[in-house]
Amino acid sequence: MMNGDPLTRPEMAAERIAVLARAAEPGARLGTKEELRATCGVSVGTFNEALRLVQARGLVSVRPGPGGGLFAAEQSPMVRLGHSVLAIDADQTSVADAVRIRNALEALLVEDALWHASPADIAQMRDLIGEMALAVDALDSTAFTRANWRLHARIAAVSPSEMLRSIYTGLLDLIESHTLAVLPTGASALAHLSQRHRLHADLVQAIADRDRPAAQRLVEEHNTTI
Repeated sequence: MMNGDPLTRPEMAAERIAVLARAAEPGARLGTKEELRATCGVSVGTFNEALRLVQARGLVSVRPGPGGGLFAAEQSPMVRLGHSVLAIDADQTSVADAVRIRNALEALLVEDALWHASPADIAQMRDLIGEMALAVDALDSTAFTRANWRLHARIAAVSPSEMLRSIYTGLLDLIESHTLAVLPTGASALAHLSQRHRLHADLVQAIADRDRPAAQRLVEEHNTTI
């Protein structure tokens, strides 16, 4: 739907449910499906589509059985980024879209970096790989992810395309601004962080070596784990 286009009936019903969910305490019961369908004044099919939309935004949960129905979400929505899981605020749909688009741009940015990265650019990328290594040693998923984002932003900065740089860094800013926490943490994070550190270190090395086949393979590995 383009900005300014009228909302469809499912979207209008979803917005009404969303207003109720945001006004309620986390975990509060909003009503049965039938009660909320009647409140929205829509058919069963329209209500089910509205419910799908509002669940995708992480605003409600549905519980079956006696005492069940729709409830205001108790926990922050989650968006998967590689093997990491980001705890996201209420804008889950926008963040998921940003992650998907960001991944689609990775190959273009790495291609530009292969041909335009200077020795100083490579040195700064390796500094960020070092920060990621320190985060692995500390089992600090949040520090690792933020260093990872800075690395990707640094790779993007090499591109001669102002439009590509602007779009990509804007997506990173959106993802970061809505992130509340990064999982996993503690000992369960070690294997994941080590694997991601190796992948990014290898990617920087491929850029330094102008090794296009290796860089393409690593970008594919990076994005297929999303």
